[in-house]
Amino acid sequence: MLLWYLGPSIIGVHEVFRSRGLDYRLIGLGSLLPLLIDLPVGHFGVGHSLVVAVGALAVVMIGTIGRTRLLRRRLVCVPIGWMGGLLLSGAFLHDRSFLWPLLGRNVGDVGLLPPPTVLVLAEASGLALIAWSIGRFGLNRPEARTEFVTTGRLTEQS
Repeated sequence: MLLWYLGPSIIGVHEVFRSRGLDYRLIGLGSLLPLLIDLPVGHFGVGHSLVVAVGALAVVMIGTIGRTRLLRRRLVCVPIGWMGGLLLSGAFLHDRSFLWPLLGRNVGDVGLLPPPTVLVLAEASGLALIAWSIGRFGLNRPEARTEFVTTGRLTEQS
């Protein structure tokens, strides 16, 4: 389920924010966090909680008071990506884990991975979006690729 989280979250955040200052590498990392956090338990857990994701955002915002604007802008990408991952996982459909701990301590037992057919279709969709974005952002050119790898920035090609 990696490509399904990476492709749509990066493209979606780019479309919503249209900011050159965001680090899209960290958006991608953040989108994988719900899956990575809950992988050891094998089902939706605290990683798929909106409360935890908002808490991470609060930690970044409070923790960067008095720091450089660049640091805050970079670090805020992780919780933004995390929320994108929640959306792409369909976490909002499972209230026990999505609203944990507001509805009690039990997070439920919703499996992390969808049925195999859905998994293959989701990964294929993520791959298609990534392939499309390579052309859109000129990542087939070495200088654009280098900029993305070193700074996390994406520049739309005209």
